[in-house]
Amino acid sequence: VARDPSLLNAAELEDLTPRYTTEIAILLGPEKDIPAPDMGTNPQVMVWLMDTYSMLVGHTVPAVVTGKPIAIGGSEGRADATGRGVVTVAREALLASGGQLPNSTVAVQGFGNVGGAAARLFHLAGARVVALSDVHGAIYNKDGLDVFDVIRYRDTTDRKTIVGYPGSEEIDPKELLLLPVDLLIPAALEKQITEDNAPNVKARFIIEGANGPTTPAADKILRENGTIVVPDVLANAGGVTVSYFEWVQGLQSFFWTEQEVNSKLDQIMKRAYDQVAATAKKHDTDLRSA
Repeated sequence: VARDPSLLNAAELEDLTPRYTTEIAILLGPEKDIPAPDMGTNPQVMVWLMDTYSMLVGHTVPAVVTGKPIAIGGSEGRADATGRGVVTVAREALLASGGQLPNSTVAVQGFGNVGGAAARLFHLAGARVVALSDVHGAIYNKDGLDVFDVIRYRDTTDRKTIVGYPGSEEIDPKELLLLPVDLLIPAALEKQITEDNAPNVKARFIIEGANGPTTPAADKILRENGTIVVPDVLANAGGVTVSYFEWVQGLQSFFWTEQEVNSKLDQIMKRAYDQVAATAKKHDTDLRSA
């Protein structure tokens, strides 16, 4: 849909979504294609989509979309799922190299659904989150940022930005990608790490929270320089995994606790990482090829 949703009010979005849903309804169904939220959409958009589809078929179909509010059949743990999966594979990557999350240093590009949740969960796990960025800019503190306090600050500013957070210095967002950290989490847009800046990336691990943040040319340079890239198809699969959980719960009309969801997600992400790492070792290749 070629519109910027931030420029539309709720009524305009509510007009647009059902019309679009009607046009693609022939493709949708709980046994066919199941939409889930991504950039520019949210749980409310999923409600309108489900509502329109349900009216077209004549009965309520919660399993036709995921990412719904919990009150109408959404899953506990869905909102944080992508960020939680990023943290899980980061933990496994560190453990495999003899490291651990507590006291590791982290820089997170993007402070939306993925980056914000990941930063918060890294902080809870004892990692030192030294840099964060949003669409307005980037902040840095070598001793670590209190992510919960940064969120409180952002929510009180008129522009809803982390820039200007007391106890941090403002840095160029491009500089965030080049910091000497254990874990770099690109969780914003695609094509952020390119052949131009890849030679200067100093992170030990890149855990791709966004889709396609590293270009193929950059991938080659990073591998030659010894940087381990955990690719998006593995690193950010937590969201679609919990979308699958939500679909299963919708079909069964049987809902799990947040603890159950998080536990199942952890098991699946850990297993996936282990399988990819084993394949990489067997074929002497990088994790993306594996």
